[in-house]
Amino acid sequence: MNACLFVGLDVHKKSISWCAKRSDGKVFGEGSVKANRQSLAQWVRNFNEPWIGAMEATLFTGWIYDYLKPHAEQLKVAHPLMLRAIAASKKKNDKVDAGKIADCLRADLLPECYMAPAEIREMRRELRFRNLLVGEAVKMKNKISGVLMEVGAEYNKEKLHRRKYFNELLESLDSDVAPQSVIRMLKMSRGHLEFFSAGQKSLVKSLQDDIRLSDRVARLRTIGGVGEVLALTWALEVGEPERFRTVGQALSYCGLTSPQRESAGVNKRAPISKQRNKHLQTILVEAAKLGPRYNPQLKAVHDRETAKGNKNRATLAVARKLVAYLLAVDKSGKDFEPREVNM
Repeated sequence: MNACLFVGLDVHKKSISWCAKRSDGKVFGEGSVKANRQSLAQWVRNFNEPWIGAMEATLFTGWIYDYLKPHAEQLKVAHPLMLRAIAASKKKNDKVDAGKIADCLRADLLPECYMAPAEIREMRRELRFRNLLVGEAVKMKNKISGVLMEVGAEYNKEKLHRRKYFNELLESLDSDVAPQSVIRMLKMSRGHLEFFSAGQKSLVKSLQDDIRLSDRVARLRTIGGVGEVLALTWALEVGEPERFRTVGQALSYCGLTSPQRESAGVNKRAPISKQRNKHLQTILVEAAKLGPRYNPQLKAVHDRETAKGNKNRATLAVARKLVAYLLAVDKSGKDFEPREVNM
């Protein structure tokens, strides 16, 4: 470590500011390089000795990390919120930020965050795109309902988005109720709905059938109440389950715990933390509302918490139990074996 250079990288969309320091804090070099592979290839030739690099986690960090990792002894990614607290300074610019990152790295104070393998990040990108398609499909459904309500057309809410019923409804609409502009909007919205729905189903199927994920997803789905989307989301957002030593760490990552505030012997709990993986939190809460229907263990947890008079806390309790099950199955590599529930 003492013989290495410590390089801080302040990453932006078009440029990367860098600062290289020795273990005693002396600056070896600093400057700026364009954020493209050709410029980075020329930049790494400046180092004729081993170096350790660090950068802040941003939208652009992934490809830079993958490109530079083979050239560095170690390459670390810093948690942006925690790094901001450590490297607070009155004077702030790209040059100073790169130097601060290098100082945190050489002093072993860098708040390192987990960087998933490239293949996991690639599949995670697809799954998050699927979430976007689902959101757009929901918007189209709402638009169809909204247009029909605007013109006062009667329809069956439960059957509206079925293809056969929708086509029959269009044919039955009177021109006085629904002019041609409304018909065009309904047909266009229906076309977009089918496009988004087919796209998201295709993405889920391709990910579920991927040989790198299929066995893992199949094991996770042995847990009652865990469907294909929750299993895929857990596998891709968590990455390597071994990084969580305890269930509490996994719960915190999923945003199912509240931050602690203790001062002068007074201990308080704030609302659910906003520092979480929002993708996991959302799907876990949704699964916790349906899970008790398919899993006796989850139903027992839900009934026990509901009896205390708070349905929201009951949902959170079920979500926490789901995390415990998912982590145990993922770490052990074995199918879920439910225990008998004493009713």
